[in-house]
Amino acid sequence: MRIAPRPLSTAIQALTDTIAPATTLARVQALWTPATGAAISSAARPTAERDGVLTVTCTAAVWAQELDLMAVELVQSLNAALGEDAIRELRCRTG
Repeated sequence: MRIAPRPLSTAIQALTDTIAPATTLARVQALWTPATGAAISSAARPTAERDGVLTVTCTAAVWAQELDLMAVELVQSLNAALGEDAIRELRCRTG
């Protein structure tokens, strides 16, 4: 017998987990901040993925250039978080 009702957040999280799209982009978006860190995630976000090429939209050209330089490390970090080598290339743009 339950003494108190469950928190609504528990039910919402369970529902979100079941209806979230299972695309590579959706999975990357869900783990973007933990995989890249707060500074990068505040200045850039994954916006598209096709055939292992992840497009990241940055707030400024300087961020796009910086992420281009960090692409190898970011791809490794994202693939480690995904548990598979789903991303093979990073493309950065300003938007």
